[in-house]
Order: sequence, then structure tokens, then C-alpha cells
Amino acid sequence: MKKICFLMSAILLLCAASKAQEKKNISYNLFHPVPKAALREMETDRPDVTESPITVDAGHFQYEADLFRLERERSENTLTDSYLLNQVNLKLGLTSSTAVQVVVQSYSYQSEKSLDDGTIERAHGFGDMTVRIKQNLLGNDKGTFAIALLPYVKFPTSHANKEERYEGGFIVPMSLKLPGEWKLGMQIEADRLQDSEGPGLHTELLQSLTIGHEIVKGVDGIAETYYSYDCAQHHFKNFINAALQVEVAKDVRLDCGLNYGMQQDAMKSYFLGLSFRL
Repeated sequence: MKKICFLMSAILLLCAASKAQEKKNISYNLFHPVPKAALREMETDRPDVTESPITVDAGHFQYEADLFRLERERSENTLTDSYLLNQVNLKLGLTSSTAVQVVVQSYSYQSEKSLDDGTIERAHGFGDMTVRIKQNLLGNDKGTFAIALLPYVKFPTSHANKEERYEGGFIVPMSLKLPGEWKLGMQIEADRLQDSEGPGLHTELLQSLTIGHEIVKGVDGIAETYYSYDCAQHHFKNFINAALQVEVAKDVRLDCGLNYGMQQDAMKSYFLGLSFRL
């Protein structure tokens, strides 16, 4: 009888251990979403230039958009103003460490003024579309350091500029949690971009550093600096950025800020944005 009781106890313990291990090894994906109670804290790729290495949870959707953005860029002969409405990043978690993103410029209006004779050319309509895949390598669920790979391809779908070509690049975003709830972000990036004049392509490199901290409850302040380097023209552009992000409800955030190019030919932009998760 004692042997039977011992055997039954052993079987029950093995079953319990098996169920615990099975629960621990649950694999979530697009068709088996992460339960809402187990979701990670919402992370966004905005409002700074530095992307987040954290992916959207498997089976969940996230919307991040410039509700409005003004970009002003000056070259030797032209002054270009671009107005972007609902430039949206649609993000979908595929697995626990992989997410697909589709960036769409819903509407763009562009005004290009010649500094030689004062003539103005205008164009508007649907903008470009970009497809990106984010693959987290480390730190998605735990730890103080996170890193990811983020390749992308931009499709020249713009009605405002019909002479655009395909572009692409490779981004490596990183983040580090510091004492006192400070957050540090870093990014290195290599892009193949169209020349400002003509159909040719050139390589640009980008490196950024951003730091953020909660100012008051629900309001984060973000400061950032980055540079880009045109490998064909051997030309640097330096930027200083600042933004605020406000949590208006659970998984809903508003933000605003500016990206200020230090050189005369470096772009200046101002934006208002919205992010939410489903």
C-alpha cells in the first residue's frame, strides 16, 4: 500500500512539473497572441530618430503616426517645404521577437521654391511606403540592455515626387536602462538613398544617441543628437532633437517635438504624433 501511495505521489509530481514546464515554454505568435495581462510595457519607435529595439508583442497591433509634420530643407538653389499628414507606422507582432512594420505617408504636400528666380513648384498626394522587419536579438523581455536588427525597403509610391527611386537600409537600434529610471538609446544605420538631384544613389551613415526620463507622472522628456554622413559628398549633417511624450491613457500616447539641423542645408522638422496599441 505504501508503495502504491508513493508511486501515485510521484506520478502527480511529474504531471505537475510537466504542466509547469509546458506553461513556461508556451510559444506565442500571430495566431496565438500574448494575453493582455502578459503584455510588455508599450514601447514606441517615436518620437526620436533612434528606434526602439523592443518589438510589438506577438499577435498585437500598434499604430504610431505623425499626425502632422513640417519639414524644411534648403539646398544651394532651392528651398523645399514638405507637409506630411498621417505619416503612419503600422506594426504587427509576428513572434515573441519579430515584428513587421509598414510605414505609409498618407498625404504629402511639397512646395519647392527656386532661390534663383523665385518660381515655385507644388505637388501633393499619396506619399512613399516603406516595409521594415524588426528582429530583436537580446533584451526583449528582461535585462537592462536590448539590441535589434531593422532592415527596410522604401517603395517610390509618392505622387508628390514621381522621379523617386527605391531606397533601403539597415538599422541597429540599442537601448540601456540606467539607474534612476533614465533610459539611453543608441543607433547605427547605413542607408542607400537617392541623390538630391538626378536618379543616382549614394550611401549615407547615421549614428544617434538619445536620453529620456520622466519629467512628471505620465510625461517623458527626450533629448537626442545624431549625425548623418554622405559618403559620396563627404559631408556631415548634425542634428539636435527634443520631444515630449505624454501618456493620455493605458497604451495611448501623444508626442510633439522638433528635429533641428545645425547646418544650413540640414533639414529642420516639427511634428505632432499619436501612438496606441491594440
